Amino acid sequence: MNRGSITATAVILTSAGLVAALTIPALAGPRPDSTAEAAAAAGISPQVFQALERDLKLDADGVRVRLANETKASKADLKLRKALGQSFAGSWLSGDAATHTVAVTDAALAEEVRAAGAQPRVVTHTLEQLETALARLENPPAGVPSRYVDVPTNSVVVLARPAAVETAKAWVARSGADPTAVRIEQSDEDPRPFIDVIGGNAYYIGSGSRCSVGFSVSGGFVTAGHCGSTGATTSQPSGTFRGSSFPGNDYAWVQVASGNTPRDLVNNYSGGTVAVAGSTDAAIGASVCRSGSTTGWRCGTIQARNASVTYPQGTVNGLIRTNVCAEPGDSGGSLIAGNQAQGVTSGGSGNCSVGGTTYFQPVNEILQVYGLQLLTSGGTPPTTPPTGCSGHEFSVGGTLSSGGNQYQPNGSYYYSSTSGTHRANLCGPSGTDFDLYLQRWNGSAWATVTSSTSPGNTEAVSYSGTAGYYRYRVHAYSGSGTYTLGYSNP
Repeated sequence: MNRGSITATAVILTSAGLVAALTIPALAGPRPDSTAEAAAAAGISPQVFQALERDLKLDADGVRVRLANETKASKADLKLRKALGQSFAGSWLSGDAATHTVAVTDAALAEEVRAAGAQPRVVTHTLEQLETALARLENPPAGVPSRYVDVPTNSVVVLARPAAVETAKAWVARSGADPTAVRIEQSDEDPRPFIDVIGGNAYYIGSGSRCSVGFSVSGGFVTAGHCGSTGATTSQPSGTFRGSSFPGNDYAWVQVASGNTPRDLVNNYSGGTVAVAGSTDAAIGASVCRSGSTTGWRCGTIQARNASVTYPQGTVNGLIRTNVCAEPGDSGGSLIAGNQAQGVTSGGSGNCSVGGTTYFQPVNEILQVYGLQLLTSGGTPPTTPPTGCSGHEFSVGGTLSSGGNQYQPNGSYYYSSTSGTHRANLCGPSGTDFDLYLQRWNGSAWATVTSSTSPGNTEAVSYSGTAGYYRYRVHAYSGSGTYTLGYSNP
C-alpha cells in the first residue's frame, strides 16, 4: 500500500502464518481492438476507462484485466463473508489487482478460500476484533489525525504527527483497545474538509461557499455533511438540506426545488457523463475514480474501509480511505468504482499536484440513514409504489396463532445481488395486531434493519440496502388468523 510520507514508528502485531499465494486468472478470449470496445466489454464508459489508464498508468489491456479481476474478487467476497463467519478477517486486492487475498483466523478454512479462487492468509485477529479495537479509540488527542483498520496487516493503524507519537501511545494504552492489534505510524497528514468559498460550477450553499454533488436520489442528491447544516439553502441547483450530520459522520442530503431534475449520472469532466448502475461496495485495493468541481475526474485505489479521521471540527468514523487526490471544493463529490457508487468526498491531505490521501463517506450508509433511493441507469423507482398487499413483485402468506412468528419467503430468505429499496406490505386478519420486521444477514446473525409495529393489522416497510441476504419476520402480537405479505426487492 502506498502511504506517501508515512513511516512506521511502532508495530505491535502478531501473525499466525501465511498460506501460499494464488492469483486470479486473466480474462480469456479475444481482446478488444479499441478503448471504446474495451470499455464496452468491461461495462463502463470510455471516459472512465481512459481515466484509469491515465491515473493508474496502465495500457488498455492492463485496465481490462484489472477490471475483470476486480469483478471476480467482488463476487467471491459476497460468498466468503457468509461462509467464513466469525473467522473472516477481511480481504484485499494486490496493487495490480492480480491477487485476491482473504484473511481468516482458522487455518482449517483455507481450502474454502482457495475453492473460491482467492489466496488464504491465516492471521491472528478477526475483522470484528479489529473493528472493536478501532471503536475503543475514541476522543483522540491533538496530533492524531486518523485511525483505521488496515486489513492487509491485520491491524488498526493510528496515524500520529511526529511530535505526538508518545502522546498517541499513551492514549492507545488508556483506550482499552487490544494492544496487539494496534500500531502507530508517523504521518504528516493534515486532513480538512474539501470546501471552498470561491466560485465554481457545482452547487453553492448560503452566501456562496461551494461543494460538489455526490449522487442523485429521488428528489435530490447526497453530499457531505460539512457542506451545510439541516435547513441551509443551496443554489445552482436550488434546494434545501433536509438532513446533515458532521462531525461523527459526514453525510447530508439536499432536496432540490421544483424545476431541477436529478439524473443517474456523474460528470467525468471530459465532456461527458458516467451512468450509475448501483452501489455495490468495491474491495480494498479496487480502482476507483472521484468527480469534483475543483479538480475534475481523478482515480486511484481503495486503501481501507471503516477509517476514522479527526478534522479540526471533530472526528468522523466509518470512512473509505483512498490514494485519490482532491482539493477544496471537491467536498461532497462522487466516488465511483466502474459504474457502482461508493461514497461522497469528505476530506484529506495533499492535493492533485503532489498527490494525497482522501477519505469518503460510504454512500450506502447515507441511503439507509435517510431512507433514500439512489437513481441508477436501471430507471427511477415508481412514483406510486404499492400501498397494499397486492401489486408487489412477490406475494406469500401464512397462518399464525397469537404470539407466534413466521419467516418469509416460505420459512427461508432471499438474496439481493444489487443495492436498492426493499418494500413490503403486511395484511393481517381484521381485529388483530400483526407486526412486520425486515432482517439482513450480517455475516454471523440475522439483524433487524427496519420494522413496522403499529397497533393494527396492516404494516408497511421500506428499506434502502446493499446486496445481501434478507428475510421478513411476521409476528402475531395479538390475535390469530391468516395473513398476506406482498414484497418487492432490488
